[in-house]
Parts: sequence; structure tokens; C-alpha cells
Amino acid sequence: MSDHNETSFRGVEQWSWSSCREERGPVAQSESNKPVAAVLNTFRVLEEVARRQPIGVSELARATEMPKSSVQRCLMTLQHVGWLRMVDPERARWGVTTKPLGIGLRAAGEEGLREAAQPFLEELRDVTEETIHLTVCDGGSLIIIARRDSPQPVRTFVEIGTRAPIHATASGLAMMAHMGDDELDRVLGTDLQKYTRSTLVDRSGVLAEVERTRKRGYAVNDASMWRPDVSAIAAAVTTSSGRPIAAVAISIPSSRFDRKRFRFYGDHALETAAKISEAIQKL
Repeated sequence: MSDHNETSFRGVEQWSWSSCREERGPVAQSESNKPVAAVLNTFRVLEEVARRQPIGVSELARATEMPKSSVQRCLMTLQHVGWLRMVDPERARWGVTTKPLGIGLRAAGEEGLREAAQPFLEELRDVTEETIHLTVCDGGSLIIIARRDSPQPVRTFVEIGTRAPIHATASGLAMMAHMGDDELDRVLGTDLQKYTRSTLVDRSGVLAEVERTRKRGYAVNDASMWRPDVSAIAAAVTTSSGRPIAAVAISIPSSRFDRKRFRFYGDHALETAAKISEAIQKL
């Protein structure tokens, strides 16, 4: 899975169709086969934002040679579907969310990310002797795409491919700590499901934990918010511009989750996430 924060949409602009022929000669081009100008313009705006972010409407209008009113409509459309967000409200400057990144990563396949992360996940497993998970964000939830099992007889376990709630996991908190307000609104939604007695279902409580994660650098779930008797510490895997595309988590049975080792686990999770971030940027 490679970093597609600069995915090009020029192929859309260069759209063409091949002539369809029957025995009688060329067939008239159907109106339904022609590209939609408004869609092409929207993709042009998305591409320019990805290339130049953060960027304002005036600069976008010059770069795309489109009227400001058209650029503004494209921006609002892309914001509505969760592809763009206002990253600097004071100066009205725009940036790309992780949604197109996630689509690009899934389109390219998850194998690239797994392969790039594999040696670092194994290294983290060996250092901590705990189970390690690699997750990616998919809307308001996470998907576990890789696991390295603890060598200890008592260990945590979850199937690869399992969906996990973003608001009740260390991995989710780690990724949300790198998101802006608009994106947080989108991934959190309105109704937060309760999984255990300690699950945070109050939005303000989740956001407070996100802020603590930002200050700490890594996320801590020491209250078994998703699965009973399971604790975790996680750090986000990010692009060169700091947008989260995955998270690496150390999953530990709560019975041996030593709070005195928070820093040990956290530092190693951060180091591993940084190594994976660097590796995928080279793909």
C-alpha cells in the first residue's frame, strides 16, 4: 500500500473514447459517453489542492484557470463528501482529508503497506513480547490488516480483517490525534456505540482523550474500552505532511498491563510508526 497523497487525476482531463464501428462505418458518439465538465473541474480542483495545500480560493482559481465561483462550488462539493477540509479557517485555506488517501491505498492494495511494515512490526513484537496490530481507517471504523502474535502463552487475539471502533481503541485515538476538526466530525458521526462499561460514548470525552493523545504523542487505552480485559498503546503512521493513514498498536492483556511501562511502550510504538511512515514514503 503506497502513499497516494499526490494521486494524479490528469487521466480524467485527458479523457477520450475510441470510435465504435460496425459494418456500416462509424457510430455516432453518444451523449452519455461524453465526460461531464463539472466533474472534470471538481477533480482538477482536488488535484491542485493535493499538490499545493494549504491553498486558498484565489490561488486555486489561478492554478486551474477557473472562475472563483466555480472553484468555490467544487470545494464545497468535495468538502461535503469528505475529501477536502478547511485546514486554516482564518485564511480560508484548504487541504485534503485522509479519505482519498484511503481510497488510493485500498485501490493499490494493502500488500504494499503490510510488506513495508512487516520487519518493523516483528521488531516491535520482539522488543515488547506483546501482540502487535496494524490498522487502517475506513470511515468511522478501523480494519486490522496485519498482526504479529505475542510469544507469551497468555496473549490477546483478534482476527485480521476485523473492524474496530475508532472511538474506543488506542489505534483510533492515535489516528484521530492527527485529524482536523472537520475530519473528526466525519469519522465520529453522531452515535458512539458502547462496547464495555468503560467505552467513551460522550463526544466531549473522546475529544478530550484525543487532545491528551496529541500532547503525549501516543494513545493509551488502559480501560478496556473495546474488548474486556484488553489494553493497548498505539501510534499513528503518517504521510510526509502528517496525515494519518494507519496505526500500529501494542495489544496487552490488562492483567499484565503495567502502567509504569507506559513510556516504554509508547516510545517504541512511536519509533515503529515513524519507521513505517518513512518506509511507505519510499514506495
